[in-house]
Amino acid sequence: MVSEIWTEKYRPSKFFEVLGQDNIVKRVEALTGSLNIPHLLFAGPAGTGKSTLALIVVKELFKENWKDNYLELNASDERGINVVREKVKNFARTKALGNVPFKVIFLDEADALTPEAQQALRRTMENYSATCRFILSCNYSSKIIDPIQSRCAMFRFKLLEKKDIEKVIGRIAESENLTIPPESIEIIYEGSEGDCRRCINLLQSTASVSPSITPDLISTIISNAKPKDIKIVLDYAIAGDFQRAREKLLDVMLKESISGQDVIKAVQKEIWNLPVEPEIKVKLTEKTGEAEFRIVEGSDPFIQLQALLASFVLAGLGKG
Repeated sequence: MVSEIWTEKYRPSKFFEVLGQDNIVKRVEALTGSLNIPHLLFAGPAGTGKSTLALIVVKELFKENWKDNYLELNASDERGINVVREKVKNFARTKALGNVPFKVIFLDEADALTPEAQQALRRTMENYSATCRFILSCNYSSKIIDPIQSRCAMFRFKLLEKKDIEKVIGRIAESENLTIPPESIEIIYEGSEGDCRRCINLLQSTASVSPSITPDLISTIISNAKPKDIKIVLDYAIAGDFQRAREKLLDVMLKESISGQDVIKAVQKEIWNLPVEPEIKVKLTEKTGEAEFRIVEGSDPFIQLQALLASFVLAGLGKG
């Protein structure tokens, strides 16, 4: 994650680099300060600071010797039981260098480990707890077996709020001499959906075109359906004009190169701005979910979206 602007003179700790997770940072910082951490499990969405916090913990514990006492594995690449039996065990059984009596193994995307590998891992965590601590990172803690969860202190990360994304964007804009108006920040936040990594990538892609980050430029990079275009489509449908709604939808998808799933997301957001009864909005939301499921399962996106528009037309005519 990108840090706020602090100097080492005033803030020697690096924990301030993780934004939007204040409660987690305070608790982990307290554990690290005692030089004795338990096994940790970081769970939450992508781009919220899990890997960054793990790296900060290691650097704060071991200082300049951190590379000798740290092993990072991406479980989605190396997910079999042999990885636990060989790489993890061989590293865990050796003595740490320095004042801290244990090493640290960071397993990123641990929810991708096979059940057999997780069973082997739980025994390894138990047998080598004197010489090694584990930090596990995952998107879904439900995919981690209960014996591992019970051996770890769990921390649940949340998506970043707009104020946190604004801090990230402000720091980057200042260091890279970018001009970013408030409207652009709003679009970047909506496009990133609270994912800091996606936010930074959007800024980098846009800044490679121009140092002036305009809303139109960001919309081009994101390639999301524009709310005003989707609103026109739904207005036609609610008014009972299926033909014009269909033509406008096709125009949006082809000209803007928008995928069916992106259109579905935009439709879902716009439903609640429609001038219809709350009960009808609930039914339309249900229909939107059905269409999204069929598209994910492999159905033709345009056919499913036309069927969804038909539901909106019937709702507008009072027959939904």
